[in-house]
Amino acid sequence: MIQSSEIRAHMDRLIKPKGSLGQWEAIAERLCVVQQTLHPVVRPAELVVFAADHGVVESGVSLWPAMITTVMIEQIAQGNSASAVLARLYDLDYRIVDVGSMNPPRITHPRLSIRRIAPGTKNLSKESAMTVHEFREAFAIGVDEARMTLQRGVKVVIAGDMGIGNTTSASCLARLLADVSMEHVVGTGAGATDPSLERKRSIVRMATDRVIERCGKAIDEAGMAAVCGFEVASIAGFFVQSAKQKQTILLDGMIATAGALIAQQFYPEVVEQMIAAHESEEPAHAMMLSQLTLVPMLKWNMRLGEGTGALALFPLLEGAAAWITQMTKLDDLELS
Repeated sequence: MIQSSEIRAHMDRLIKPKGSLGQWEAIAERLCVVQQTLHPVVRPAELVVFAADHGVVESGVSLWPAMITTVMIEQIAQGNSASAVLARLYDLDYRIVDVGSMNPPRITHPRLSIRRIAPGTKNLSKESAMTVHEFREAFAIGVDEARMTLQRGVKVVIAGDMGIGNTTSASCLARLLADVSMEHVVGTGAGATDPSLERKRSIVRMATDRVIERCGKAIDEAGMAAVCGFEVASIAGFFVQSAKQKQTILLDGMIATAGALIAQQFYPEVVEQMIAAHESEEPAHAMMLSQLTLVPMLKWNMRLGEGTGALALFPLLEGAAAWITQMTKLDDLELS
């Protein structure tokens, strides 16, 4: 097994001053640890965005209507969103999977897969967001999508998210699975006013208190299903299967990390395949990453989702793979 010390020793033998590439060396080190090689490979890489709606939106936790989820599904498929533009720029394949939009997309597209479980989850402020059966169905869709990336020979995977209201779900999961305090668990998401933030905080407390009262600290499938989103459960399944396939998982922001926390419950080794691309502006995200024992590579105050934070790191990841494998070693120089 290749240890960090061996990777750092290798980097120190390259024709550069020791540590002179700074944080880029940390990226290269993590990539080599994940892939267990001094010759990492980052292509082909692929972005899979999972999308769904959240019934809790009816309780006023977001300034955006649920229809925006459908509009964004269409825009991502057609290549017009931030994630799609970046994926195309970096020559990454990408696709979007609708696992539960309230309003079905009004287009068909080769990059759009319709696998809707239901027209959004139920309102988690009033009842369980989904049944255990629905949770397992969403998880299985993620597993299936990961298997398809392996068939396409993908080495690096990114899971993106799209779903109005999904930061409320992720905040609940952060409290339940990473023990994030109520003081830090709720952020602005896609934009919020003081009144909507207070509503969101109250709903997160109420929904998670209900789960904790039943489960204690041993959160089971029913507890996760009670506050989960279809897209978050799918991301969890995607991560578990990708890790089992020994693919490199480039982890995005708070929503994807909520999926990673669920994945960790089912397959603790999942974190061994992960590189945390960035630390979101969402206050809970840093503590969620800490629960996963992952160190973020970028701190750019991003909170868009869609996989954009992971995409921001991808060129640096590719650069790290290039210089760590292609630079001349000091031992190979002829100095006389």
